Amino acid sequence: MRAIDADILVCGECHQLNRRDEEDETHCSRCGAVVHDRRPNSITRTWALLITAAVLYIPANLLPIMTVNFLGNGMPATIMEGVVELINADMLPVAAVVFIASILVPTFKLVGIALLLYSVQRHQPMSAKQRIIMYRFIEWIGRWSMLDIFVIAILVTLVNFGNLASIEANLGAAAFACVVVLTMLAAVTFDPRLIWDNTDAENDDE
Repeated sequence: MRAIDADILVCGECHQLNRRDEEDETHCSRCGAVVHDRRPNSITRTWALLITAAVLYIPANLLPIMTVNFLGNGMPATIMEGVVELINADMLPVAAVVFIASILVPTFKLVGIALLLYSVQRHQPMSAKQRIIMYRFIEWIGRWSMLDIFVIAILVTLVNFGNLASIEANLGAAAFACVVVLTMLAAVTFDPRLIWDNTDAENDDE
């Protein structure tokens, strides 16, 4: 049995369990916030954030993310061009980290959240346990998505020697940062309780 079936609601602010008020909207007994059965418009908000992130994902990969100037000469590079340059320089571990953090992780988050939304809306025969594991993994890897942006920010600050050597962030970095932030917000706005609401208990026990 779910908590909602027993008229028990959890506060979205402080996670206090509250008994549903049948006559009026329920307020948290601890912090006083309005308590909802589920996050209002969770699916709509998550789709809006996800679609915006998917649109920005294109310029994030096609536009230069950073320009390294050395002795007055510099060539802008996209994420993949940077990975190729690292491979050519025999820096395979660094290239692997950049590829995973900048290409695989954002792609997995976009596809993973889309699959969760689709499975919830269309009642797909995907196990609730599989969905919740995917959701928790998406939340966990979200903290590593800003790795490239942090590295660029540090390099831009530290490497500034005028015409001798300098590093500049380009539009691709701004687009990539927006993708990361939007996918993190999409994971936050998605209500994981919807996974259990749209699951056949009998199928999960198999």
